[in-house]
Amino acid sequence: MTVIDISASVMQFLLAFVVVAPLLGAVAALLPAPPGLKGKNPDQAVLRHGVTVTGAVLIAAIVLAVGFDHDHPATMQATTDISWIPALDVRIHLGIDGISLPLLLLTALLTFLCALYSYFKLPAGPSPKAFVALVLVLESGTLATFAVLDLLLFFLAFEMVLIPMYFLIARWGGGQRQAAAWKFILYTLLGSVVMLLGILLIGLKSGTFDMVALATDNGRGLTTSVQVIAVLAIGLGLAVKTPMWPLHSWLPDAHTAAPTVGSVLLAGVLLKMGTYGFVRILLPIAPDGMRTFAPYLAAFAVVGIVYGSLACLALARTGAKGDLKRLIAYSSVGHMGFVLLGIATMTPTGVNGALFANIAHGLITGLLFFLVGAIKDRYGTADLDTLAGATGAALYGRAPRLGALLAFAAIASLGLPGLAGFWGEMLTLFGAYSPAEGLSRPAFRTFMAIGAFGTLLTAAYMLIVVRRVCMGEHPPHSRLSPDDRAPRVADGSQTADSSRAVSGPQSSEAAGTRPAPSTTPQLADIQTYEAATWTPLAALTVLAGLWPAVLLGLTDPAVQQLLAGGKS
Repeated sequence: MTVIDISASVMQFLLAFVVVAPLLGAVAALLPAPPGLKGKNPDQAVLRHGVTVTGAVLIAAIVLAVGFDHDHPATMQATTDISWIPALDVRIHLGIDGISLPLLLLTALLTFLCALYSYFKLPAGPSPKAFVALVLVLESGTLATFAVLDLLLFFLAFEMVLIPMYFLIARWGGGQRQAAAWKFILYTLLGSVVMLLGILLIGLKSGTFDMVALATDNGRGLTTSVQVIAVLAIGLGLAVKTPMWPLHSWLPDAHTAAPTVGSVLLAGVLLKMGTYGFVRILLPIAPDGMRTFAPYLAAFAVVGIVYGSLACLALARTGAKGDLKRLIAYSSVGHMGFVLLGIATMTPTGVNGALFANIAHGLITGLLFFLVGAIKDRYGTADLDTLAGATGAALYGRAPRLGALLAFAAIASLGLPGLAGFWGEMLTLFGAYSPAEGLSRPAFRTFMAIGAFGTLLTAAYMLIVVRRVCMGEHPPHSRLSPDDRAPRVADGSQTADSSRAVSGPQSSEAAGTRPAPSTTPQLADIQTYEAATWTPLAALTVLAGLWPAVLLGLTDPAVQQLLAGGKS
């Protein structure tokens, strides 16, 4: 069933447009604006260009979803298959199914919302032209990762996002941004080198890099030893991007230093590329190798769930000087642990839960990072002790709608039934209760119990954050002075993010003045552009929680076929 009957050639064009248009838009952003489009402010013109391009890509992705045949979500649709490098049998092979379509839509939506948010609140940094171009290159690489069906093209798209994210952190980030950017690029590049070796091993041993043909073969053309080596090599590269404990240490630094839109795209989109690779490549192409490593992957996943939650609890306690952005980053380590646990079960229930948790995490954590960025703009800091102590009644008293939305995002993140975060966690735990044949049931039930304990820890730290930030608390001794509210970098200079005025939403992020000392600082509540940016994420979080069949109806047939080796 299709909502609107769209011809195959139009579907092909739409998918190619979704992948290529951001790249062409990035080139156009660097060119001088035509005289009639400059407007009063050239910077606003290029930001408007970013909104236009990402909006066009989002519309094309929605039309693609409308024309998608929902009766056959396991079938690759809108496919393009053109020979590119005949000597290596590398092809420009594009296509989408029920697994990749939701991720494609999530990427297009989040990038458009980031472009819209940046139009009104551009982070302090170099030229807006470069900022818009980098965001568009990042979008193109991410969309290509979810659309390509050739292993070498997947690797190229996978790597394409690293450079723009590095510069977004290094040039538009806050304190310690250079160190965080270098850590991000070194970790991910080293993981990618190992991943490339595994991809080449599969391609050379099987004679093809075509992901559909390899998935249909289901590992029958690869010996068990080749599969084990391939899973180890490719899995390491994917685990770094996911990120899996203990390969996660680049993530908190990157999130803390990144500008708001950088954090939203990093958490909402880039982390999904790693887990998507596990599902699209390793599960169907090297099932024997995955079966060998599945218990270890599950063990690392549950350690990550508990570790991420304990780190968040440590940051949330009074007197810890915890950064709210850093806390949300550590929460991502825990949430992605549930995704990896679902994948490790190698069951339809677990993998469907992992894919659902992927989408839910993108919506909820994207909203959380938007909100934390807004709080940091208003208070001049994301330090939890400052937010809870020096501000008295905090958000409920100063900006009630902002506080209410933060509380909503927090309870969605902890997995409250009726919201999107619930279904992914529940299905992954169900999958762990009864893993695939050949996997140790006692071991996975132990992992299930540890994961369930992790959900309690998640609830604990999220509720502590809501109590402290939204309700506030009076400091035990004396209020922090205004000078203590703004964090400083190592050389003593104030960071760009912490030097913003709190007088209103249109204050520049590059402003160097501090808010005047005030016992009860006046905060702007949610502004119109913020509501326009955040409402879709909140609405989809509710929709996915109340109507999970919308997503599971797409993923389940595709997952069933993937695990069956291409056989329905």
